[in-house]
Amino acid sequence: MELSSSLANLAKKIQTHGSSLITEEATKTALVLPFLSNVLGYDVFDPNEVIPEYTADTGTKKGEKVDYAIVKNGVIQILVECKKYGEALNLKHASQLYRYFSVTNARIAILTNGSDYKFYTDLDAPNRMDEKPFLELSLEDIDEHVLPEIEKLTKSAFDVDSIISAAGELKYLSQIKKVVASQMKEPEDEFVKFIASRVYEGGIITAKVKEQFYSLSKKAFAQYINDKVNERLKSALDSSTDVPNGNSYSADLSAKTTDIVIPEDAVHFDSEKNVVTTQDELDGYNVIKAILREVVDVKRVIHRDTQSYFGVLLDDNNRKPLCRLHFNRNQKYIGLFDAEKKETRHPIESLDDIFEHASHLKKTLAYYE
Repeated sequence: MELSSSLANLAKKIQTHGSSLITEEATKTALVLPFLSNVLGYDVFDPNEVIPEYTADTGTKKGEKVDYAIVKNGVIQILVECKKYGEALNLKHASQLYRYFSVTNARIAILTNGSDYKFYTDLDAPNRMDEKPFLELSLEDIDEHVLPEIEKLTKSAFDVDSIISAAGELKYLSQIKKVVASQMKEPEDEFVKFIASRVYEGGIITAKVKEQFYSLSKKAFAQYINDKVNERLKSALDSSTDVPNGNSYSADLSAKTTDIVIPEDAVHFDSEKNVVTTQDELDGYNVIKAILREVVDVKRVIHRDTQSYFGVLLDDNNRKPLCRLHFNRNQKYIGLFDAEKKETRHPIESLDDIFEHASHLKKTLAYYE
């Protein structure tokens, strides 16, 4: 809980001061040092624990520095390279990490811009830093699933063997999720051929057949997700015919939800923006549409996902926010708006709890009509 709270505080700091962090040094002072201190628990004022501007000459490269070296039990364990807030994290700009990884005892390297943190080790070849991270953390879109792994990097819990043993699974799990999301959005030829080979009974898979199965694969993904969403939504509605505020939702409403259709690209991973639209968010979105369909054409109720929240808008207009779902954490919240568009977050334990705010959602919609 303390780790989660420390990360949340840093996330708030980014919201408040992010636009002012226009240099690398400002990023280090405002974000990176607090991360090393408040999140990982290292004493940034003790040069025997955190060494700034660490230099270890390598071959013909003399005088190059890595921003921080973290020491545990007298041995360098973690190397940290920083970039300016907002700058894309590209290993081409962090060559020091590669070189220093081979000449120090460090098994962990961190590349960060203060908001996004990428953690590397040497799974592919000993003493050579991998090109792909085994763990990623975004303070502006905190994934609760990575918190136990961040905990292992803290001063009190640091165990390099435990970190390395878990790194392989973490690295490949993350990559597999990205591959699956990518294939759902734009299936590649080999994937289409694989699907076709399992179901096509017409003999040779020609170019025309592949083209047909490209379209069918995308539709099948969308329909499968749609079926699962409606299955969960119907279950939620069936168990919420009576809600605490006295509103009643009949079986007829439950029946109406069966024609809710998820667009083919509704569930996706945006690799550039690091935005993942989750099943829970889509389920919540459909509950909101089920509530509002009594007073508005649900085609006007549109969702926009961001790193920080899942927004629901009227007419796809940012000036007409209906609510926000904050589901990227252990405690879920629904953010509701007043007449001045000021958001207030309300904790929810399950999707059923959204029905408790039905009257507020309808009232918010009425502000724009």
